Amino acid sequence: MRKSAALLSAAAALSASSPAQQPPTPPGQLTEWLQRMQPIVPRGYVCQKTTTPPVIDGKTDDKAWETAAWTDDFVDIEGDAKPKPRFRTRAKMLWDENCLYITADLEEPHVWGTITQHDAVIFQDPDFEVFIDPNGDSHEYYEFEMNALNTGWDLFLPKPYKDGGPAMNAWEIPGLRTAVHVRGTINDPSDTDEGWSVEIAIPWKVLGEAARRTSPPAEGDQWRLGFSRVEWQTEVRDGKYHKLPKTPENNWIWSAQGIIDMHRPERWGYVQFTSNPPGTTSFIPDPSAPARNRLHEVYYAQRDFRARHQRWAERLPELGLDSSPSPGPVGVPIIHLTPDGYLCMVELQRPGHPTETWSIRHDALIQQLPRKP
Repeated sequence: MRKSAALLSAAAALSASSPAQQPPTPPGQLTEWLQRMQPIVPRGYVCQKTTTPPVIDGKTDDKAWETAAWTDDFVDIEGDAKPKPRFRTRAKMLWDENCLYITADLEEPHVWGTITQHDAVIFQDPDFEVFIDPNGDSHEYYEFEMNALNTGWDLFLPKPYKDGGPAMNAWEIPGLRTAVHVRGTINDPSDTDEGWSVEIAIPWKVLGEAARRTSPPAEGDQWRLGFSRVEWQTEVRDGKYHKLPKTPENNWIWSAQGIIDMHRPERWGYVQFTSNPPGTTSFIPDPSAPARNRLHEVYYAQRDFRARHQRWAERLPELGLDSSPSPGPVGVPIIHLTPDGYLCMVELQRPGHPTETWSIRHDALIQQLPRKP
């Protein structure tokens, strides 16, 4: 929209007379999605089944881990828009009939931690975090955080914070096993450390509580999973580490989100489970990605629209989106208003497969709808 000359003059006068300039208007959520999030392809990992579970002692040199591949090195949460992390972080995964096993190695010249209370806000320390959405619907997902003192925080989210999801801190992981190994000395600024590593064993019984699918997984199943490392810059005063004032944390993660928010499950990586011998199974990109991306385009456009008009749009043109058919496997999204909000549906046609119908709800629940008989 073009501004009038009078309005521009008034704005210029206000800016000249004001000692501080007004902060720029943040980009709309659709713009963030199209420019910063959607262009990043979530990473994938093939998780091997093991006949011998690793010993949970925090060390990554257990024989069980030898056949497991390292993930790609972690990157900044915003992806290539930010510099490469100062220190290397990477992870491995294994599984058997009892647990999902995770290990991670975090390079760190100064290992420190202060929090010892279970279920405290662990990311106030440097930490390692795991996010798991078993069926990839962006709802009912698990989060676990731990610091170098092996203090943990487990929580469950019915839906993302942006969609009204509360963090259920009372949720626990019975049978959880964790360990930390520090290559150096913790909380000692007088020397230089190599880093710290973690091991985690999460029982399938717990992960199956809200999985809405087989747990442990079947051959070829893919779960959405995110890893994150929170890193704080510090200074030494009186022989102790202190966070640099007015300096935000770094968020280094396995698969970039595009924005500073881990609670966007639609951008987490994919973990594909297999019982086949190591090196014989290739990762299969998500064939539903085109439908998921198109639905999230509508979802973020709806959030912008509702912020401006205090209602949901009924048609794509209201959202500024094209409603004409386009080449490709994804049809034209159709919006249905509901008593609670809306449901948007789109058809996905994959070669050699029956037509699928995918939907997204106003609260980000995304799923494939059952085929009509």
